[in-house]
Amino acid sequence: MVSDNLVEGLNDLSDHLIGSEEIGPGSSEIQLYRSLMAIANFSVSFSVVSVLTGLNTMYGDGLRYGGPLTMIYGFPIVGLLTLIVGLSMAEICSAYPTSGGLYFWSAKLCGKRWGPLASWLTGWFNIVGQWAVTTSVDFSLAQLISVIILLSTGGKNGGGYEASKYVIMCFHGGILLLHAIINSLPISVMSFFGQVAAAWNLLGVLLLMILIPSVAKHKASAEFVFTHFNTDTGEGIDNGVYIFVLGLLVSQYTLLGYDASAHMSLESYVAFEAMVSIATIGSYIAYALPTLFRVTLARKSFVPGPFNLGRFSILAGWVAVLWVITISVLFSLPVAYPITTETLNYAPVAVGGLLILTVSAWVLSARHWFTGPITNIDNS
Repeated sequence: MVSDNLVEGLNDLSDHLIGSEEIGPGSSEIQLYRSLMAIANFSVSFSVVSVLTGLNTMYGDGLRYGGPLTMIYGFPIVGLLTLIVGLSMAEICSAYPTSGGLYFWSAKLCGKRWGPLASWLTGWFNIVGQWAVTTSVDFSLAQLISVIILLSTGGKNGGGYEASKYVIMCFHGGILLLHAIINSLPISVMSFFGQVAAAWNLLGVLLLMILIPSVAKHKASAEFVFTHFNTDTGEGIDNGVYIFVLGLLVSQYTLLGYDASAHMSLESYVAFEAMVSIATIGSYIAYALPTLFRVTLARKSFVPGPFNLGRFSILAGWVAVLWVITISVLFSLPVAYPITTETLNYAPVAVGGLLILTVSAWVLSARHWFTGPITNIDNS
């Protein structure tokens, strides 16, 4: 995943390595608070990526939309294109290694005239994407807790306790509160949590790679794993290309955020799909906006930092932007037919509503007082 945590980690890591020296042609004097070591930055980013839990969350979607073929070949495709998005962001980060991150980059790349509006839009898409990520993560964890309680009390057929949707929402609220408290702790404590989480993710993947094959009673053939394509979605969709596209959300969301596995009913499943789509679309739009400004408004004025893509910079930037546009459209498509109020994918409604609200707020109010981030960048 190319997440805000990764961006902030790169910013702090750049600060740690470069010190207080000027950064090349950009003449940016580093004034960031140095509190995280390189290993801590990596650990936070790695734990947020969390392929271990991200895969578990969306595993059922992968089996439903295409099965093994979608999951096996979807990851290399999505991974390569996500890497290009990350490389384009890294190039901008290298030129402007500030803790402001995405919205600061947009302001700097668009100049004084368009910078405030660019940073306003980028910042709002970024924060709403993060809200959706947090919501989907904690909702899934609440579902997982309810399933654990059900199984530990006898199971569905054994009279076990099956939490109602209201109880699950209480779990959800409690988890959100707990995470809010954790995120208010000192950075040194957060660094410790990040390193423990990174170690857990690494060891967990290794353990599963060993344990699952050793205890499995039945093993799928290589032909099934690499060639089987499931078209029986049970959602009224029978077009192969459409099914494969919906299955790509498994890979894209895993490379965005982390989550926990849960078994969901159809009603909560469709709602969860919307949350996942909103998280993916909102976050990636925020990632793509600075890159779009880099290859358009700042194409000639951009001064690269120590890390740059050279002659491939513009090409990689356009590929990244086009990929984000593509997934924004694809993940707004319905995930079930016939389309009703219960099966509608509300992601495009939410994203479109956000765009209307942010632009309206800008026109009616923010343009009179919002001037963009406070900058320590020398305009020379």
